[in-house]
Amino acid sequence: MALASAAPGSIFCKQLLFSLLVLILLCDACQKVYLRVPSHLQAETLVGKVNLEECLKSASLIQSSDPAFRILEDGSIYTTHDLILSSERKSFSIFLSDGQRREQQEIKVVLSARENKAPKKRHTKDTALKRSKRRWAPIPASLMENSLGPFPQHVQQIQSDAAQNYTIFYSISGPGVDKEPFNLFYIEKDTGDIFCTRSIDREKYEQFALYGYATTADGYAPEYPLPLIIKIEDDNDNAPYFEHRVTIFTVPENCRSGTSVGKVTATDLDEPDTLHTRLKYKILQQIPDHPKHFSIHPDTGVITTTTPFLDREKCDTYQLIMEVRDMGGQPFGLFNTGTITISLEDENDNPPSFTETSYVTEVEENRIDVEILRMKVQDQDLPNTPHSKAVYKILQGNENGNFIISTDPNTNEGVLCVVKPLNYEVNRQVILQVGVVNEAQFSKAASSQTPTMCTTTVTVKIIDSDEGPECHPPVKVIQSQDGFPAGQELLGYKALDPEISSGEGLRYQKLGDEDNWFEINQHTGDLRTLKVLDRESKFVKNNQYNISVVAVDAVGRSCTGTLVVHLDDYNDHAPQIDKEVTICQNNEDFAVLKPVDPDGPENGPPFQFFLGNSASKNWNIEEKDGKTAILRQRQNLDYNYYSVPIQIKDRHGLDASHVLTVRVCDCSTPSECRMKDKSTRDVRPNVILGRWAILAMVLGSVLLLCILFTCFCVTAKRTVKKCFPEDIAQQNLIVSNTEGPGEEVTEANIRLPMQTSNICDTSMSVGTVGGQGIKTQQSFEMVKGGYTLDSNKGGGHQTLESVKGVGQGDTGRYVYTDWQSFTQPRLGEESIRGHTLIKN
Repeated sequence: MALASAAPGSIFCKQLLFSLLVLILLCDACQKVYLRVPSHLQAETLVGKVNLEECLKSASLIQSSDPAFRILEDGSIYTTHDLILSSERKSFSIFLSDGQRREQQEIKVVLSARENKAPKKRHTKDTALKRSKRRWAPIPASLMENSLGPFPQHVQQIQSDAAQNYTIFYSISGPGVDKEPFNLFYIEKDTGDIFCTRSIDREKYEQFALYGYATTADGYAPEYPLPLIIKIEDDNDNAPYFEHRVTIFTVPENCRSGTSVGKVTATDLDEPDTLHTRLKYKILQQIPDHPKHFSIHPDTGVITTTTPFLDREKCDTYQLIMEVRDMGGQPFGLFNTGTITISLEDENDNPPSFTETSYVTEVEENRIDVEILRMKVQDQDLPNTPHSKAVYKILQGNENGNFIISTDPNTNEGVLCVVKPLNYEVNRQVILQVGVVNEAQFSKAASSQTPTMCTTTVTVKIIDSDEGPECHPPVKVIQSQDGFPAGQELLGYKALDPEISSGEGLRYQKLGDEDNWFEINQHTGDLRTLKVLDRESKFVKNNQYNISVVAVDAVGRSCTGTLVVHLDDYNDHAPQIDKEVTICQNNEDFAVLKPVDPDGPENGPPFQFFLGNSASKNWNIEEKDGKTAILRQRQNLDYNYYSVPIQIKDRHGLDASHVLTVRVCDCSTPSECRMKDKSTRDVRPNVILGRWAILAMVLGSVLLLCILFTCFCVTAKRTVKKCFPEDIAQQNLIVSNTEGPGEEVTEANIRLPMQTSNICDTSMSVGTVGGQGIKTQQSFEMVKGGYTLDSNKGGGHQTLESVKGVGQGDTGRYVYTDWQSFTQPRLGEESIRGHTLIKN
């Protein structure tokens, strides 16, 4: 923006503003527009402006034929990216169309690049180049808001140096002209004077950014568009105001002087950081106004306390009428007022106190869980808060725990109750001292010293009543000896009638006696034993046996007590032990013995262990920690049952002899042992078979089987040689060493043919046994009706008939029992003979 008196220098200004557009409008705007622009255009640069309304007023669609340019609705032309124009002209078209009337118009835009040429000399005679001051330059302009006119009001004038050579017409655009607010500014196109048409509110529009244009009559633009900034000067037309019309702050009572209460804030819409918005705060009035407790910092608005005597119980709320004024608090400044409410927070600065100095009440004796008194207190602190809720305590007089005091949550009263019966015969009245405090601790800010507890005196009078007998104490313990004989007297339970202070006239009955050890004397309550007292009985727990006793007076009132008979231990039980143990030789060669003594610890371990003389050969016993012992083998024993006599003594020498059955087994754990029980085994006394004996028996059995098999083979061979008649060719000789064939031995099994005189003889020589060269030879002869056994040692001859006996009905058929009775002794003799040979 430039005034008419602007100094020359337009050439230099044009070089600085080369990025702005030069708009040249032709007479026929709808045909062609010439624009003179710099050869280099940056992106988003204003190229020029076209009056679109002269071509088509109701254009709804605006398009550019060159994507390097975009057209705005007001006709402004901007570049979309950087462009470099040559000296030749560049042109593009703007297409306008109307959607309703379907009209179309085209505007041809021709851009010509401006060449930077040296300015021509005005006077050829001048040897030096003279530079004139440019008059087309922006100079700030301002308007005062809320101006009273007169309107239109002159703002400023713009002029171009080209007016010396051309007829120049001036125009402006921007907010306030062709944008909101419309028609606020206008310019005289011949003189360049800019005018304002009405007053302006700075709080709504702080400034206006306009563009000024200079064109010739033929549409040539000798100047760039000139940016014009019109600033609106602030006027103090807005009074400050508080952001909240009513503000509430809280502060504890009894707080120190200078305690911050809160901060008030106000807002002024005038221009910031000016005198128009420099605010000052002031307290106009305090309600109630005496004494003055608060002050405010004039610049920050922080409210603080001025005294330490804020007492909620005197006044719990204060109101402050505040003023805020601009212009630094000057009297001519604008101001506003507001109300600040300050609420005091309660603290426990008032102790509770009883409404009466002493109380008197009464209660019947033996009554429990009954309310006997209510006590009220007064407290100035805030109700229904820990600062005022009372806590009552019984300070003296309740050593026996007969009373309890609590707080009624609804009334804050102290409720005194009896929870344990009172006895008129013992005390006629009880005097209690009761104190009261608050749930919350006393405030330290209220006083430097903690106040003393408020106390009162309660006198409880006990009313006498006719009551039944008293069993006191409820449990009585008497001493007795373990093993105390039957028929002896013991001192029993004694009850008392409190009315006469004696037990006369009371009757006693037994309620509980689990094992029926005692009978009770109904007049005296003494006991008489019915059984021997045994501490080791299952009915005795912790050396105590309990009897329940009831005492009844003449009218049927009763009380119940417990009599505990404490039995002192007596050494009347010897140590006991399990009768059978197992030693698994695969795991260990010993067994652990754990005796048990039913007597008490003082009559129990340490134990002593002794082996019988007969067991010392194979066994050894070792004591361990006085409670257990280890029974160990002296050598590896055969798997069998062994009887080990053991004697065990307790610490006082009471002993018991035991015969321990030890099972030596081939196992890893006792549960794996599969030996038969000793009572079910058939064990011959003093006969123990060794491994060689068992081997001899097996060899003897194999030898017998070989002999019988050889006889069978020879018999079969002779049958082929017609040794046997044909009529019995289907009969077989069966030889078996099984004990129970389950069938009768028939004649066909053992007889030979009667027709032949050749008897099948078989002999077998047994080799030397044990290197002795002893030979045995046995001959077997099969005849009809009998089996003959010849031995070179025996010299005797026996047949089945002779064994069975003469006089059998059928000599050709023998039952299994006859066969067994004949063969079994001979097999036994052979086995014994073989065993003897092996031993030798």
